[in-house]
Amino acid sequence: MAHSAVSQVALTVPVGSDLSIRRSVFKTRNISFCDKSWAPVLTLDSKTKNAQLRNRYIVCMSVQQTSKPKIAVSPLELEDAKEPPLNLHKPKEPYTATIVSVERLVGPKAPGETCHIVIDHGGNVPYWEGQSYGVIPPGENPKKPGSPQNVRLYSIASTRYGDSFDGKTASLCVRRAVYYDPVTGKEDPSKNGVCSNFLCNSKPGDKVKITGPSGKIMLLPEDDPNATHIMIATGTGVAPYRGYLRRMFMESVSTFKFGGLAWLFLGVANSDSLLYDDEFSKYLRDYPDNFRYDRALSREQKNKSGGKMYVQDKIEEYSDEIFKLLDTGAHIYFCGLKGMMPGIQETLKRVAEQRGESWEDKLSQLKKNKQWHVEVY
Repeated sequence: MAHSAVSQVALTVPVGSDLSIRRSVFKTRNISFCDKSWAPVLTLDSKTKNAQLRNRYIVCMSVQQTSKPKIAVSPLELEDAKEPPLNLHKPKEPYTATIVSVERLVGPKAPGETCHIVIDHGGNVPYWEGQSYGVIPPGENPKKPGSPQNVRLYSIASTRYGDSFDGKTASLCVRRAVYYDPVTGKEDPSKNGVCSNFLCNSKPGDKVKITGPSGKIMLLPEDDPNATHIMIATGTGVAPYRGYLRRMFMESVSTFKFGGLAWLFLGVANSDSLLYDDEFSKYLRDYPDNFRYDRALSREQKNKSGGKMYVQDKIEEYSDEIFKLLDTGAHIYFCGLKGMMPGIQETLKRVAEQRGESWEDKLSQLKKNKQWHVEVY
């Protein structure tokens, strides 16, 4: 009986699919179940632990399963700052952090490779959800011999507590930039993305120079815990939303109890290209009243016209609902490649006109109300 209890606990910890998360839950500190703190190793089969303890623990587990417990985080002083940290480490004096893990996020049929990279900053480069880190890859700048490489910005894909929930790590979601010669069809390593390949090729223990954090436009507004947040992403643009959603649904933060609606639209090529899908699917099961999740798979789904399904097609599908939510104060976020915005703007303009509204006026009002958040690259 004791052994089965232990295995059930391992299965019910609310974490995502990637191994670094699963490992980090158990290798750090105590985990909070049922408002009690439990050590990562429970020797339930010890002679000193009697049946009474085992029964008590099993009762606690049943409560846990119905109350959807969250993971304890620390240090909670990270909640005290009134303003977000900004540019603590500048390009001329970057912080040297350490790679914890690099894991491939996508399946074998995904075009290209995307990696989840956990970086240990030792608590020295704190950040808020929605901010970015700069990364300076090794080597010299080819356009400025003798100078370091330019800084590349990456949206942070974790909450301020990181994947190990102790405030000492940050995660990046990085797609390896590879160039193929249009004539030969062969990869040309000399034109590949310097920083993305450096990060994706990194090994645990490798050093990485980081700057920042930077950015305020994508900060998660928390003044109203019951607000609606509509999040639109293509590919690695999902990074900041992973941080938002972990804060809303995974972590136990006494000063932030989310009771609103988070609605994620994610556009990728196919099912194998989905990022953090296990995490998002779990929130959908556990918080069906607070989370919605719509995927646009351009190579697997068709839009209403029979063409490829892009994220703007999904937005059009739910346009009436989205516009009504915006009219009642919802925040809307866009993150991903610059190329996503023209199609989205055209769709929103067309929908507004069908509703007898001026999109220019509406957009102006959304920006004035600070409901409109865009970060594209």
